Amino acid sequence: MYPKKFNDLIQAFRKLPGVGQKTAERYAYTVLGWNEEEFTEFQNAINHMKEGVHYCKKCGNMSEGEYCEYCMDLNRNTHMICVVQSPKDIAAIESIQEYNGLYHVLHGVINMQKGILPDSLNIASLLERIQKEDIEEVILALDPTVEGETTSLYLEKILKDKVKTTRLAYGIPIGGHLDYTDALTLLRAFEGRK
Repeated sequence: MYPKKFNDLIQAFRKLPGVGQKTAERYAYTVLGWNEEEFTEFQNAINHMKEGVHYCKKCGNMSEGEYCEYCMDLNRNTHMICVVQSPKDIAAIESIQEYNGLYHVLHGVINMQKGILPDSLNIASLLERIQKEDIEEVILALDPTVEGETTSLYLEKILKDKVKTTRLAYGIPIGGHLDYTDALTLLRAFEGRK
């Protein structure tokens, strides 16, 4: 239906999360309609990102240098580490402007069905940081999914005698209704009440 090179671009866009056939086609037509300057700007952005963005040697967050902005910030609380699944979780936590500690990115969660075991995650460097740095608390801020829960339980177990370990509270969202809340969320809300 389409020329091979155009179809290759569509298939490349389909690799992005949430992009189906129609959206990928729309993206490909958009790129086809760009002038040379727009195309070069897009191409350069991808190339520069691939060449210049890597993971922080300390925490695993995205960085353009050896260390990310949070590891380099001398004003942060260096006695506290918030463990997250991916760098995008850091952006979510930073948006509330309340947390001022350090981060540690696991780059995934334990998922036996997909073959993701603890050794596949960025856990060894977390243990190393706890041993070498003066860490008083590790906050587990993983998604409340089966995989996130499994990973949190695993981390709680291995950190139990090393450092104080806490988890984010679960409960009913603002604007939520009790009659629409699932039983597990309601149970967690009762357990975490203040």
